[in-house]
Amino acid sequence: MATELERIAAKARCEPELRFTSLTHHVTRDRVERNLKKIPNRSAPGCDGVTVAEAKKDFDQWIEPMLQLVHQQGYKAPPIRRVYIPKPGKQEKRPLGVPCVSDRALQRSTSEVLSAIYEQDFLPCSFGGRPGRGAHNALSTLNEVIAGKKVGWVLEADLKNFFGSLDHGWLLRFVEHRVGDPRMISLIRRWLKAGILEEEEIHPNEEGTPQGGSISVLLSNLYLHYVLDLWFERVVKPRLRGEAYLVRYIDDFVVCFQYREDAIRFQNVLRRRLEKFSLVLEPTKTKLVEFGRFAARHACKRGRKRPETIYFLGFTLYCTRNRKGNFKVGFRTEKSRLQRSMANLSDLMRRIRHLPVRAQAFNLNRVLRGHYGYYGIAGNFRALQKVHRFVERYWRKMLNSRSREGSVTWEVFHKIKERFPLQRPRLKLNHVEFQSFAVL
Repeated sequence: MATELERIAAKARCEPELRFTSLTHHVTRDRVERNLKKIPNRSAPGCDGVTVAEAKKDFDQWIEPMLQLVHQQGYKAPPIRRVYIPKPGKQEKRPLGVPCVSDRALQRSTSEVLSAIYEQDFLPCSFGGRPGRGAHNALSTLNEVIAGKKVGWVLEADLKNFFGSLDHGWLLRFVEHRVGDPRMISLIRRWLKAGILEEEEIHPNEEGTPQGGSISVLLSNLYLHYVLDLWFERVVKPRLRGEAYLVRYIDDFVVCFQYREDAIRFQNVLRRRLEKFSLVLEPTKTKLVEFGRFAARHACKRGRKRPETIYFLGFTLYCTRNRKGNFKVGFRTEKSRLQRSMANLSDLMRRIRHLPVRAQAFNLNRVLRGHYGYYGIAGNFRALQKVHRFVERYWRKMLNSRSREGSVTWEVFHKIKERFPLQRPRLKLNHVEFQSFAVL
């Protein structure tokens, strides 16, 4: 199975203008079954109410009719159940699409086949939703660009309601640059037009692609590959006076410039470029900042104590110096993300406070490991310690609340921790490892 995708990837790499006219036969029974097994049993069911365990049990009954409909261009994507999750640091909520389990497995399988082609086309500046190119790679690359290149200004940008704004017409045109298989085009079109189930009513979907489906991540990357990445590399950069670099993680992106006038020119043309493809910058998350090795010197001239900071992927980036006095980019957990993490942990401790202490420690350590795993990069140890100290204090408070006498003194609590220790803060990536994560 892997060799099939390797052959597709090799052909796409050698022939960048080739349109693949026969792809659907690679979406096989075995591939769908393998991707179905990867879906955790605890995942939520879709609008049909079929759980992951039930879909796995009944696989033999639904797989052949599904694949037959796909090959006959008769497959109708089931409606997507819409749920809402809280936005980081905000009271408003973000819509999330939950496809049916069988459709989820089909999406993953199709995305796997298409990725074999598009991974050869996507540029090095693109991160997120791609194998081996996660958030830490994006952060490390941005660090290397700012610290090692001629960078004096940084444009921090975010797209407003990106997933809900994608133009279906443009998206299908972008897909057709490389895919000429009518069955695959029909399948993607059906997914884009799938209805949205909300409050027991099905609403038509005329634009955007719901967050939550595997195919949505690939299609969103493809959309910005043509709208932003290629345009920046081939059209914008040759017209600039100085150096410029783009780092994009799905719809969050940062553009670094050598000169301020280049940054201002780009900001003006960027708005017009995005409008052409039905996209808009989020004004509250878009700003131009003087940032880099000379920013501290210039900040003093402008009456500021220190340069401004930028925000990217949950981190605050600031200008600082290492022990030798050389410039470096500092990273710390962004304030609202830190507050959200502690709020989530306190909520967890309230919910599990009546469980056995062993179970409480297990649940807390699982969350702490995840937090340290993401935020544990070089220079951010103090923020990890802050979370650990908060959990210690609040956990003792919750244990105390279970007793009328409030008998869990600090001495007793330390004995509990000896038996059921909390995960200590640790850096996942030190300075050397973090630098090596860069993908340029």
